[in-house]
Amino acid sequence: MTEKKPTLFYVVKRLSGGILTYLTELSNRLIDTYDICIAFYPDNETPQQLRSLFDSRVQMYRVNSFESDGNPLSDGGTGAELKALCEEIHPDIIHLHGFGAGRIGRKIFADSGIPLFYTPHGYLFLAEDHNMISKSLYRRTEKNLAKTNCITIACSRSEYAEALAFSNTAVYVNNGIDPEEIDQILKDSVIPEHPLTVYTMGLINPQKNPELFNEIALAMPDVQFVWIGDGELKYKLTAPNTRITGWLSREDALKEADKADVFILTSLWEGLPLTLLEAMYMKNLCVVTNVAGSRDLIVNGENGFVCNSAAAFVNAIHQYRSEDMADMTANARQEVLENYTVEKMAEGYDLIYQKALSK
Repeated sequence: MTEKKPTLFYVVKRLSGGILTYLTELSNRLIDTYDICIAFYPDNETPQQLRSLFDSRVQMYRVNSFESDGNPLSDGGTGAELKALCEEIHPDIIHLHGFGAGRIGRKIFADSGIPLFYTPHGYLFLAEDHNMISKSLYRRTEKNLAKTNCITIACSRSEYAEALAFSNTAVYVNNGIDPEEIDQILKDSVIPEHPLTVYTMGLINPQKNPELFNEIALAMPDVQFVWIGDGELKYKLTAPNTRITGWLSREDALKEADKADVFILTSLWEGLPLTLLEAMYMKNLCVVTNVAGSRDLIVNGENGFVCNSAAAFVNAIHQYRSEDMADMTANARQEVLENYTVEKMAEGYDLIYQKALSK
């Protein structure tokens, strides 16, 4: 008789962007060891082919009440729906992802007797586009919820340092990517002759700071800029030398990135960005804003550039033209291979889960 596998219950408010890639990689790596159930609400950025991204054994549950989450009056409905799912699934471990799921999940599951974990994927009180009142509210909420019976698993060193300010039980596991998958997708890729091309990838939303991206593009009219993705703020990208691809399949997005030379990440805050890890592995020169998560990966002048202004981004991109960046991009690739693979990520979570199950 086959022994029943432990059940993981992943809860996430929005299954799109970086969290989608992260959960896809993690779930597909752990599915042989655990039964995995994911509760989420599909938003406008959730891919149509969502089901095909996950191993067929991963079970998906739509939480409709998450649509109105953020309004405290809706918390009761979301909480009731998640509790009902929990009673149906009978999980051995619950893992909350992102502030939306973490806010409600820590309230309703903290006393359930089920091991409970929370990964912020970028604390919102670090967001540069939020005013001081909003930041203070987010920080106070995180501080109060950290007192519940829940362990925070940070996804980067910077996030871990922030988590320790709330709880000394926090741990961290670096995000990771699958180099073999990237190699397989790009094995027959042909890079045509092209002008200097700078790209970014992801949602065009406030976090990714399209205003800064646009400012850099306007300052370099002879350079081609590409935003691989789509989103609510695409109207901010007015520079005539910028192309917006819209949503592409993962394979097509990576092939588009492979044709470019420089990856920039203009984010106002990050957890540990998978798009940056992919760009580092692909040996694109990486230029990022000086925010937690990004600066965990990029050491200025050694494996990329960390910038505090549009002018600094422009200068770094100009350096790609005037200097040999082979050593810098090789350093970036090696950093990923040594510390940020999906194998290491899955192994780290498995150790944490197994320790919780053994208690």
